[in-house]
Amino acid sequence: MQKLIAGLIAAVLFLPQVALHAQPASTGSGQAYPSRPIRFVLPFGPGSATDTLARIAGQDLSLSLGQPVVVVPKPGADGALAALDVKRSAADGYNFLYGTNSPLAVVPNIRKEPPYDVMADFTPITFLGDNTFFIVVHPSVPVKSIAELVAHAKANPKALNYPSANTYALVATATFAVNNGIAMHAVPYKSEPDAMPDLLSGRMHLMFGTPTSVLAHAKEGRLRVLATTLNERSPLMPEVPSFLEAGQAKLPIGPWFALLGPAGLPPGIVGRMNKEMVAVLAKPSVKELMQKQGFMVKSSTPEALAAYLKEQLAVWKSALKVAGVEPQ
Repeated sequence: MQKLIAGLIAAVLFLPQVALHAQPASTGSGQAYPSRPIRFVLPFGPGSATDTLARIAGQDLSLSLGQPVVVVPKPGADGALAALDVKRSAADGYNFLYGTNSPLAVVPNIRKEPPYDVMADFTPITFLGDNTFFIVVHPSVPVKSIAELVAHAKANPKALNYPSANTYALVATATFAVNNGIAMHAVPYKSEPDAMPDLLSGRMHLMFGTPTSVLAHAKEGRLRVLATTLNERSPLMPEVPSFLEAGQAKLPIGPWFALLGPAGLPPGIVGRMNKEMVAVLAKPSVKELMQKQGFMVKSSTPEALAAYLKEQLAVWKSALKVAGVEPQ
């Protein structure tokens, strides 16, 4: 009986703690969060790698939050349009930037008057991971390796066109050209899906592209894969050499994703979204779907993401300078 009474007393004493930790996140107005759909605003268009990955994560996140996660592609201006949309939204936890290095590390470095301050105008939630890119050429280009591509470009200065469908592709290709002493012509596109018709028709000759956009076409023989920009071979195409195996210097930059909200998000919402997204990214089913897109899942704390963003702003500033991309 004494043990039973002691147990009941301990349980009663523990109840306030349970209630405290079980409280739902609040928007600051006392209303439980979330109470309506959440928007993931994307810097690239429908059918892009960003779109595919956001939908994979959003589907599971909607289940855990009990509210729909609406994916809103807003391409243009290197992702600045999407970032501005979230920057200008209310800090109530219903608008998030499913962002990439383009709006978060590049735009602030290529604009003489940046449209936003990444460190001041956004609230970090979590890092999401790194993406794989493949170097592909149209079959009309008479090369089967990176070495042959370099030789062909040297023999035909500025004859090769490539789409700059995102800033990583632009800077990576420009850095590749500088490192090898070759000259190629960049043609701007809003996103990879917009560039694909011209690449598949042969009007564009090569591209640094995501698996989402290029691998299906490569398997059908409509594109030829020369290498992956990873430092090791990709499990998606293990027969294709890495950039390093192909005799190339390691690229100083990489394509990555992160989730951020507008500035001033309440700590309770930041903590809830971080917890839920980290849990979603840890699910084997989500990891598997993302890995099939060439995406390497990596989550973080909000603080670690903030430090990473600060570091990447400096890394991209240097890489843009090397690639000859001047602020405009």
